[in-house]
Amino acid sequence: MTIEGEFIGWQVEKTAGKIIDALNITCHAVSVSNVVGIVGPHLSREAHLIASFSEKIGIPVISYAATDPDLSDRNIYPTFYRTVSSDDVAASALVKLFIQFNWTSCIIIYQNDAFGFGGATAISNEFNKSGLIVKQRIAFDITILSIRGDLKSLLTNVATRIVVLWAESNYTSLILQNALNSNVVGPEFTWILSSNVSLNSFNETFHENLIGMLLIEPTIGSAVNAPINTTLLNAAYSIWQEYEPESFPGLMNVDYYALFAFDATWTLIQSLQRLCESKINNSFSCLSFVGSSNCFDHRFIHSDSLLDAVSRTEFLGVSGPIQFSVNVTDRIIGLYYSAKNAQPSLNGLNFVPILEYCHPGDWRTPSKENVIIWPGNTLQYPSCQAILEGVNLRIGIIESIPFTIVEKIMDAYGQSTIQYSGYVLDLINLLQSKTGFIPTIQLAPSNQTYNGLIQAVSNGVYDIVIGDVIVTAARRELVDFSNAIFDNSLRIIVRKTLDINIDLFSFLKPFSRNLWLLVLVTFIYAGILMCILERQDNEALQNRSRLSQVAMSIWYSFGNIVGYGVDFYTNTAAERLLTAGLYILSLILVASYTANLASELTIAKSKDIISGIDDIKNGKIPFNRIGIREGTVSEDYYLREISGGKRNYYPLKSQNDVFDSLLAGIIDVSFVDSGSAEYITNNVYCNLTLIGNDFDKGVLGIVTPEKWLYAQDLDVNLLSLQESGDLENLRQKWFQVKKCPDSFEKPNAIGIQAISGLFLVFGVISILSLLLFAWRKQHSIKNDLFILLSRKKSSIRSKLFSNRCSSETSEHSKDHPIGLHNISYF
Repeated sequence: MTIEGEFIGWQVEKTAGKIIDALNITCHAVSVSNVVGIVGPHLSREAHLIASFSEKIGIPVISYAATDPDLSDRNIYPTFYRTVSSDDVAASALVKLFIQFNWTSCIIIYQNDAFGFGGATAISNEFNKSGLIVKQRIAFDITILSIRGDLKSLLTNVATRIVVLWAESNYTSLILQNALNSNVVGPEFTWILSSNVSLNSFNETFHENLIGMLLIEPTIGSAVNAPINTTLLNAAYSIWQEYEPESFPGLMNVDYYALFAFDATWTLIQSLQRLCESKINNSFSCLSFVGSSNCFDHRFIHSDSLLDAVSRTEFLGVSGPIQFSVNVTDRIIGLYYSAKNAQPSLNGLNFVPILEYCHPGDWRTPSKENVIIWPGNTLQYPSCQAILEGVNLRIGIIESIPFTIVEKIMDAYGQSTIQYSGYVLDLINLLQSKTGFIPTIQLAPSNQTYNGLIQAVSNGVYDIVIGDVIVTAARRELVDFSNAIFDNSLRIIVRKTLDINIDLFSFLKPFSRNLWLLVLVTFIYAGILMCILERQDNEALQNRSRLSQVAMSIWYSFGNIVGYGVDFYTNTAAERLLTAGLYILSLILVASYTANLASELTIAKSKDIISGIDDIKNGKIPFNRIGIREGTVSEDYYLREISGGKRNYYPLKSQNDVFDSLLAGIIDVSFVDSGSAEYITNNVYCNLTLIGNDFDKGVLGIVTPEKWLYAQDLDVNLLSLQESGDLENLRQKWFQVKKCPDSFEKPNAIGIQAISGLFLVFGVISILSLLLFAWRKQHSIKNDLFILLSRKKSSIRSKLFSNRCSSETSEHSKDHPIGLHNISYF
């Protein structure tokens, strides 16, 4: 192939990755020959310098492998072009891959040069645009060939399990070997490589870990069923086999970057041909230079024309359609990527194509579909989040019936063992079966407070704590919490047999004192009025003293007011009208009294000294009679809502202290979590009860360290248990059982104390009646005795008189016999 009758020459140089060597080689080549273009360099870090040098001397540089997005700026690099796609395109393809597999985050390991940093930056930018997260960026120092920091700690302490490795092949092998030695390559971690490496170069003991890795690399059109120039490709292969058969790897093994390099070379050749065709009538050669012994002063005369020809070049190349733009340095069409999966085969481990990508489209399955084998030899694509499978967890629990029940079990040999049961233990078993973690259960000391448990997780004593721990804002400042495992609130717990003050005159409570006085005045007034109206016409009031008439009239009004009537009736129209008024009073007063008395007696049947939390806030219970468990949400609520920060309550250390203090009469009330309270009062302490409505509502959650790696996996599995009904089944198992009888004492009978005053009043009235009866009898006896004595005296007098008369008569009879007969007859 000739230009102006001269063969096109070339010179191949290796730079060994050192930037200054690349510049030195290029400068020397320009100094000794007329270089009209550069194909390369391979590395992005070299491309920045060579592109700037080419601008100085006015020749195009067309790279086939430099992918740093910063090289895309035409204003900074006006003479730079590339036939490989920019890492901006790779980042876009990577984002779409993440979306396809529902991954949301990753870690990026990159080599610390232009290629690695540019790729990591491009990925981060594309992730931010799509709502994805780069959790961490880890640099590999290409000078010391080492990760900056401990790779295992860097990976395991981040809450994602997708690792994107953006490095050249030689560095990729070193990083992978380090990761394999640290046991952070499969099955827990999914690695995505940007450069192909020989998987069989690793020890066979690591092959199981390497299975499932992904490789995303630029590819050619034929790999994705896109058109390529097969005629040109076959001609190129023929020339290669003819002149360098020893280096030809075979049709199926040609590196794609070699084809990108061919298209870069062909672009330069076509541009030169177009340039020279346009300069046929020009006096200067199309390949004219301003020569100088200093390479920086060497310059191609037709630089602008050649660069314009390159920018306008458009053809179907061996890698696909080639076209450039005057605005960017990148190839703008024919941008393809292939996703490959590390799978075992007869020849060891190999990367197998699984997906293909044509920018700006989406990933699609190739015509020859291959099954994706993920890390751990599974067909289920992994989560990007850290998972609990195989993780050893130190789980702290605290005794709290029925969440955690601690029992000592004696065996046949007298040996005691501690056995745990309850809601929490069942929940741990469910989570273990779903996630596969390995639990080590540790019981907190009996004097441990709930706030102390929070501090223990924060200090790393436990990995997590599962129990009746309520989520609060103050606790969230130290730790994190999972999704809710139980709805919670506070309840007031009291004894069922509380002492009450006996009110002898509780039967008078339906009416106020003023109303009772008004009723008294009313029937006295009505009685006096009745006496005035009826005493002349009513036989029952006639022949009586004034006082007796008034008393009988008052008795009449009393009998009608209370609704039972009396044993005599009215005779006048005025009194009948008054009686009608008494009936109306009776109807309303008796009905009102009956209703209010029933209400009072019903309330009196309840032995609760308070009705709810408002009574405690209003001071109906002495503060030192309120038991509060220290280090709990109950204490926080008491200090915040009741005492204004004063610790004037009776302090309690444990759940058992609460119940024992209530039963011993040391305290009258306490606050308990609703779940525990319902179980305790229904199954353990039947003589304790809950009063009032619940208050200070919240939720229970699993305590985890801040930004815990496995938080999302735990939450997802908790939601799964909730959706499947398993959590509700646990709740029914432990909180809807009831062993206590329906009531600790018979509730239907009204006690003597409730109306004892009524019987006392009746007794007083009975005694007064007896006294009145006795007084009346005494008065009657006195009258009878007086009459009897009077009669005796009269009889004696009569006898004396009779005797005297007899004597006189006897004497007189002697003189007058008939007179004696008449007197004796009288």
